[in-house]
Amino acid sequence: MSTLWSKGLSADALVESFTVGRDRELDLRLAPFDVKGSLAHIQMLERISLLTSAELELLTNELKLIGEEIASGSFKLEDGVEDIHSQIELILTKRVGEVGKKIHSGRSRNDQVLTDIKLYLKWEINSLKDEILALFHLLQKLSEEHKEILMPGYTHGQIAMPSSFGLWFGAYAETLIDDIYMFAAAMRVTDQNPLGSAAGYGSSFPLDRDLTTELLGFSTMNYNSVAAQISRGKTEKAVAVALAALASTLNKLASDAIMYMCGNFGFISFPDELTTGSSIMPHKKNPDVWEIIRGRCNMAESIPNEISMLTKNLPHGYHRDFQLLKEILFPAIDSAHQVLEMTIFMLNNIKINKEILNDPKYNYLFTVEEVNRRVLEGTPFRDAYKEVGVEVNSGTFTPPKRIAHTHKGSIGNLSNCEINAKMQKALALFNL
Repeated sequence: MSTLWSKGLSADALVESFTVGRDRELDLRLAPFDVKGSLAHIQMLERISLLTSAELELLTNELKLIGEEIASGSFKLEDGVEDIHSQIELILTKRVGEVGKKIHSGRSRNDQVLTDIKLYLKWEINSLKDEILALFHLLQKLSEEHKEILMPGYTHGQIAMPSSFGLWFGAYAETLIDDIYMFAAAMRVTDQNPLGSAAGYGSSFPLDRDLTTELLGFSTMNYNSVAAQISRGKTEKAVAVALAALASTLNKLASDAIMYMCGNFGFISFPDELTTGSSIMPHKKNPDVWEIIRGRCNMAESIPNEISMLTKNLPHGYHRDFQLLKEILFPAIDSAHQVLEMTIFMLNNIKINKEILNDPKYNYLFTVEEVNRRVLEGTPFRDAYKEVGVEVNSGTFTPPKRIAHTHKGSIGNLSNCEINAKMQKALALFNL
């Protein structure tokens, strides 16, 4: 395998294969960000007189051409080239000659890769933010559409108190705001420019790191060059924690949907083509999509721990262990996109049972409502509680199936406008 840093000795093929692993495959998604980082780097090199203006123009034009090839899908990682960073530099050298070899002045693969990863993760965080927002708006829409339809609420898995589909959908909308907070925090950890930290100890070149920070769209930089390298692993973990938070929300939503689809509940249903059947039971309509969502989310919640276990006990500086972070995090990001897409798709096709509470087994949902009604009429709470309890035990309790909830966040006052305003404030945290 050809490496730009070869000292003339060939590594054993087995060692090469083992140490490179899936890096070539996973590196392809970093290609556009490697080009972006290189464009900023060479502009800085010209500013500090390590490139002439003519060399800068030549390299810039060729890098932009490579960027277009990446965007079109025609860019390939050649056999024998270890990674995307080497491939781009080799292409430059082939196309523009010796000046292509100057592009790496003032940086190391360590800060180059870290810059690529941070730029890529910033892009992914913003993409996930937009998808979460789309799900949020859908849930708010469903909440408003179904706010008058009552359903049973459960505690300890037992019939408890009246709820509504408006309350249920709205709950998950608001919970997504917590996940936006987590991604905003991950963005702040990620949005720091490491370029110029080189192999972890800076450079004797008079690098203009303020310029590259501005050109790359980072809000700040990792100032200390050692701290920049320490951010490797910490950055990925911050994103993983946000992914796990989102997974926790979607896992619970999927679990609810699976339970509510069950014939013993029958609260919701989906078109036949969105469910699967049984090989021997003709009546079955299995919630396979929701089960895969639930399973994917369970897997995602393990990612922060995987990253912690991979990076624990490492002293500062670069270690090859970090390469494996991509194998953990990148597929988890892909899965998050797919889970969000399928959650939105399924909810766009949900069917609501409007007659749930006609079943007499839900009569006792209204015991608390009746206790509260009597309290409002002047009966002390403990007396009202005892009276209703006696009626339940004797089988004489006949509830009026109505609710009178008016406080913010209750069935009769969903506060969806306030929740939307809360989301807008959360989104503003991304304005770094």
